Amino acid sequence: MRLSTVNIAGKTTWGVVQGEEFLDVGTVLKDRYADLKAAVTANFEGVAEAVASAAATPISDVTWLPVIGNPDKILCVGLNYETHRKETGRSEVENPTIFARYSNSQTGHLQPIIRPKVSTDLDYEGELAVIIGKPGRYISKEDAMSYVAGYACYNDGSVRDYQRHTHQFTPGKNFPDTGAFGPWMMTPDELGPLDDLRLQTRLNGEVVQDATFGQMIFDIARQIEYCSSFTRLEAGDVIVSGTPGGVGAKRNPPLWMKPGDVVEVEIDKLGILRNPITQEV
Repeated sequence: MRLSTVNIAGKTTWGVVQGEEFLDVGTVLKDRYADLKAAVTANFEGVAEAVASAAATPISDVTWLPVIGNPDKILCVGLNYETHRKETGRSEVENPTIFARYSNSQTGHLQPIIRPKVSTDLDYEGELAVIIGKPGRYISKEDAMSYVAGYACYNDGSVRDYQRHTHQFTPGKNFPDTGAFGPWMMTPDELGPLDDLRLQTRLNGEVVQDATFGQMIFDIARQIEYCSSFTRLEAGDVIVSGTPGGVGAKRNPPLWMKPGDVVEVEIDKLGILRNPITQEV
């Protein structure tokens, strides 16, 4: 299944995307689930049956919102491709590099990524987002993939000068409307094995990042194992799994996203996340 959170005529709801239609399952199941996160928590119980009676809207008529708008936490993995580690000059490490993004820093598919007025160093980071399906602590690598509810495209937009203020990534990763998440999440049974799937980031049509998930330093199972060792993962949590080399900050000259640009993150079989860049006013 492909599941998304959208706004239709001023009403926020969630549902299933089939072809070019959005099926408003959220309204059918409004007495059971407040939002998509609640449906994830219940392992989508009743969702497949509700599709038959859900009202259909052309996807061209919906406003896309972040797939999970209210995760308990968003954990981002840094320096998780060798190409990116090398371009940053960072040393090899034995464990994933983790930082946090706040839910109110997110935006949806086709919605603007906003360049803040205090910076011009706005960078792209195409990534795979992992949506956790059930609570867990000290999850073994062998069991980790059973905790995955689905996957989505993510652009972990970075305000680089704020990221460089100290050794901590957090300020540069949490400006409003810089983390694009969507258009939908896809369940693991539909997406299938990850390793050979390709991720591409394009800026104004030019490929700027290109990698397969098999090139990750720490795979998804290891990320879940590690994150669950220091925090309790909850249903609806999001792990943003790292970006390949080719980021704008490490090009000569640097390649920053600017108002008027369009950035796309495409993942094989999963879809395309597209966002225009606008200026904060």
